[in-house]
Formats: sequence, structure tokens, C-alpha cells
Amino acid sequence: MPIIIELPHVGESVVEGTIGKWLKQPGDTIRRFEPLVEVVTDKVTMEVPSPVGGSLLKILAQEGETIPMGAPIAEIDSPDTPATVMTNPVLEPVDLGGRSPAATTGYLLHDIAPVGPTGGGMADPAALDPSALDAGAVAPAEAGDHAGQPDTQASVAQTMERTPRYSPAVRRLAQEHNVDLSRVTATGMGGRITRDDVLKFIEGGVQASPEATTMTEPAGSRTARDSASESGSGPIAGEEHVALTPVRRMIAEAMVRSVSQIPHAWSMIEVDLTGLVNFRNQVRAGFQKKEGVDLTFLPFVIKAVVESLKEHPTLNASWGGDKIILKNRVNIGIAVAAPAGLVVPVIHDADRLSVAGLAAASRDLTLRARDNKLDIKDVEGGTFTLNNTGALGSTVSQPIINHPQAAILTTEAIQKRPVVRDDAIAIRSMMNLCISFDHRINDGAECGGFLLAVKTRLEAMGPDTPIY
Repeated sequence: MPIIIELPHVGESVVEGTIGKWLKQPGDTIRRFEPLVEVVTDKVTMEVPSPVGGSLLKILAQEGETIPMGAPIAEIDSPDTPATVMTNPVLEPVDLGGRSPAATTGYLLHDIAPVGPTGGGMADPAALDPSALDAGAVAPAEAGDHAGQPDTQASVAQTMERTPRYSPAVRRLAQEHNVDLSRVTATGMGGRITRDDVLKFIEGGVQASPEATTMTEPAGSRTARDSASESGSGPIAGEEHVALTPVRRMIAEAMVRSVSQIPHAWSMIEVDLTGLVNFRNQVRAGFQKKEGVDLTFLPFVIKAVVESLKEHPTLNASWGGDKIILKNRVNIGIAVAAPAGLVVPVIHDADRLSVAGLAAASRDLTLRARDNKLDIKDVEGGTFTLNNTGALGSTVSQPIINHPQAAILTTEAIQKRPVVRDDAIAIRSMMNLCISFDHRINDGAECGGFLLAVKTRLEAMGPDTPIY
């Protein structure tokens, strides 16, 4: 029996996903819970398992296509009834648009997640008939279940036709570039406008209206941009064009959103880590033998940061338009260079962990990020981000804030340098701390106070510093 598989909801903040790679092709046999497709969201790349076993009949969402959560992605011929996937989902048979329920049965699969429970939600109303939902049902819908409902279906269809629905990502991108969405050609399912549609519109050099262009672009900038767009339409001698991966495109959009919406300010402070370096060298081997985890400098820095954030709560905050939103939890994001691109897994409630606990947590997240094994919950809820650019040999950097947070801190390379101590020149292990902060939330005084607090804590670390 043909069964429609939908893109599962994986969290309230994730409204759409991009099909990254199909792990099965039409005609392939698939087992229940076997990975079916890789999906890229603005937070993490994940594998979606099949809730049934059978044969893949048809792929409904192509690689590179961005679709809303709850949209149909595949059709599987299966004798199974979709069953519990990790989190005991409730299965609700629905009629998918114009397809006959007698020929194809759709299932709204709540709380199906590839690695763990991350929440559920409702399917896209543009694709599903709300009147067909039957909570708690597990049997396929019969052809007669929807008899007598044409008026309701027509009403829903007319309402959706009159009121176009755009995802938050599409609306945000359109606002950033002054795009009139009514002029964008839709290529998504059900006539939806995708982010790719908006990007193609922008790359074409078209803006929403002459008035919007006049207000937002300096004189001549439109002509220059259009010329660049035209000259970049195809490779020329000495050039090679590399197509953007879904992850690279999402990283690009996140960076543009941050620098265009957050007024960045920057500061730096120098820290003497000689005492910490000596202490860590003394306990490193014993810690590795006991815990099975290398004791890097990162957990010590995280410890100093989380304690300093408690003293300076406006650095652990976000901008709320007419208010500043202070975060009661201290969730530290760690920037990791994963194979597919930059990802920021989060150590939740980092202020409750010891140095040893932070070492284990950061190591676990880093390894899973590099192996593409992160879950949605691993990358959600961050309140402050730490970036270790020093591991790449950097000594000074100016990071981009992880929107919508208030700041991001980078730890630079530890270097032995001559410094003045007690009117004498001494060789010390020095490190720069660089911070970018949202100038709407904090001024130089607040940021400077936070950096000084981190510096003081790091420079005080030594033989008396507790690890557990």
C-alpha cells in the first residue's frame, strides 16, 4: 500500500528544511527506521529514518529543494502501519491535497527525530486538509472518510489562495533585500516561495520597487550590483564557479543576517596564562588517564566565561526591539569547524559544570559535530558563543555575533612573549581575548568589565584551581 512520508517536525524554531541527499532511490528496499534522507536545517544536518519498511516508489522533494516541515517528501510501498519512531509518535491519517485517499494515504508523523526527542508539530496547512485530521488514529483513511466535505476543502483552498504563506526565512530574506514577494516566481511545493526563489530574484538584480531602492541604496550602487551580477552569470577565463551546498548557503544567510541586523562593536584584552599553562601541564597526563579525555585550555576558559557572565548579565542577553532580554540560563555555544561547514553545538547550563565536566561536554559535542551526529537539541538555546580561533594559529580576530545573541568571544593562540613584570622583562605565556558585542545592548564599559572579569579569573588559575 502506498504511504506518503512527510518531513517531520523537529523543533518549534525549525520551520523548514533543505533536502541534502537521498540515501535511497526509487526501487530500493528500505527497512523500518533505516535512514532515508539527509535534511539540512538552519541549525543542524540530520538523517530522517523511514517509519515503515518497504520499497521506495517515488521521491517527492528533490535534493537542494527547501520545503516546510510537514511537507511530503517520499512515497513508499509498504504493508506496514507507520509505528513508533524513537518517541512514540501519534499517527494521523490525512488526505494529501488532490490525491485520492483510496490511492495514497498520508501520515502526519509527530515527534519523529533521527537522534532523539525534539518535539513535534502540525503539518503544513497548505498541503494537508485540516478537516481530515483524526487524532490518535493509526489505520489508513478510507475513500469514504472525506465524503461530504468538498465545501470545506474548497473553502480552505480559497483561503490559502487569497492569503499567501511565507516561511520566516523567506520573509526575513525578503525584508533584508527589500523584495516584493508578489513579484517572485514560486517553484516550491503547492506554489510556495522558497529561499532559493528569493535568492534567484535578488541575483537577478531586481528590487521591490523604485521607492525601496531609493531609500535603501546609495546612488550608483544598484548599477554596480547589476553589472557584477551580469558579469558573474557564468565562468570566464581563469575562474571556476563552485555551487553552494545547502549548509554553505545557510551559513551565508546567517552571517548576512547578523551583520545587517546587529551593530557590531569590537574589543580585545591581553591575558597572562603562565600560571594556568604550568598547572595544566602538571595535571594533564593524570586527567587523561583517569577520564579518558584530553584536558585542553578550553574548559578553563569556559569556566571563567560562565562565572563572569553571571556578574555581567547583559552579555548573556538578546535584543528584544523595545527591551533587552536577559537569559537566566547560561548556555555556551562552541564554534566547531565540521566537514560540511561551521556549526555551533551548545553546552546547556554550563555554569553548573566543573572544569572536568566542561572538558567532557565540549569533547563530546566536538566529536559528534565532526561526525555529523548532532541532534537538534544540541544546537538550540545558546545564549553566548565561544570561538577558539587560536587553534588555527590566529592571534587577533573579529568574530561575527551568533544572531540573536549579545556577544561572541574568541580565544587566540597562546604565545610566549616578552612582557614587563615588576619593572623587568619576563617571558610569559600570553593570549588575546577578542570580543564582538551588540552595541545596542552593551557599551564599551560593560564589555570592558566583562573582559576584565574573564582575564582576572584566568590569571588566577593555578595549583589551587579545582578541576572537579
